[in-house]
Amino acid sequence: MNSSETSTGILTIDLVKLTANWQQLKSRLNGADCAAVIKAEAYGLGAARAAIQLCKAGCKEFFVAIIDEGIYLRKALSDSCVDAKIHILGGHMLTGQVLVEHNLIPVLNSLEDIKYWLEKYPQAPADIHIDTGMTRLGLSPKELKTLKKEPGRTIGLNISHIISHLACSEDTKTGMNLDQLEKFKKALTLFPGCKTSLANSSGIFLGEEYHFNLARPGGALYGINPTPGKPNPMHQVIKLQGKILQVREVNAPQCVGYGATYKIKKKGRIATVGVGYADGYHRSLSNNGFGFLGNICVPLVGRVSMDLTTFDVSNVPRHLVYPGALIDLIGPMNPVDDIAKAACTSAYELLTSLGPRFQRVFRENS
Repeated sequence: MNSSETSTGILTIDLVKLTANWQQLKSRLNGADCAAVIKAEAYGLGAARAAIQLCKAGCKEFFVAIIDEGIYLRKALSDSCVDAKIHILGGHMLTGQVLVEHNLIPVLNSLEDIKYWLEKYPQAPADIHIDTGMTRLGLSPKELKTLKKEPGRTIGLNISHIISHLACSEDTKTGMNLDQLEKFKKALTLFPGCKTSLANSSGIFLGEEYHFNLARPGGALYGINPTPGKPNPMHQVIKLQGKILQVREVNAPQCVGYGATYKIKKKGRIATVGVGYADGYHRSLSNNGFGFLGNICVPLVGRVSMDLTTFDVSNVPRHLVYPGALIDLIGPMNPVDDIAKAACTSAYELLTSLGPRFQRVFRENS
């Protein structure tokens, strides 16, 4: 880990607020269980620390994307949460023995997967994924018809959950959500008595009929707004700060950055921060992003380069702007959803882009 002295950017992860977000989501489920999706290093924030914290709060079900993530998580939880159930969402049937050895639960995405698992590891638990509209992974409508004709294909299988995934859960006006819900309910008639899971972060807010036995929130745990267009009900979990390397007095007219895309129109000051697109601070924020020094907004001027970004700090009192001072790139005044919008991307992509050069600081106390 980089030290605060040598790193040029600091990513602070508030584990207390992460826990509070999980508890809030669980409280909305009226008795259903609440898992945590911590794939891609808990959306870039640190899977091991996030999982250990959530396990202490009572979370016992975790979802990751690939086997390596599951193995890593199993080792991380070996002391604090030995009874955790870790589900693997991605394809992996050629490595079934590894799944069993590490007590990982695969998500079976086809009749071929089901056949393989039933033949090789009938006692080991597995999920079955139903494709209700994403057209990515999961049993297709054609495969469901086959299963209806041949129900014996799953006899003897140790089914953990029947799951599906919502494509448009953040859009409450689309008919897609109800369509997927009805398709899921219809598919469940083929699996009587099995536990079920459909809702993601935004799906939790669609109502109780989407909750089933287990919800699988991801982004909302980390502070991403699950209800776009409405006030964010979640706590902000991260603060991203960039260190000022130099403050430059400038006179107009003068250009800033690659391509001379920004021209200073009057005398002022430019602060250069040691964070760039190599760190996951998106180049699309060029001339469109903004940071905060205290409660003062500082516009991003010029292009974001690989390692450096420039901000107009002309309106900030001089005693607040100096080499070593920190500009909030994501924080209370400019949350991740706002910065993602400025970057013309999603908050999910922005979080998972944040690179290893940031010093990661975990806050564990309120």
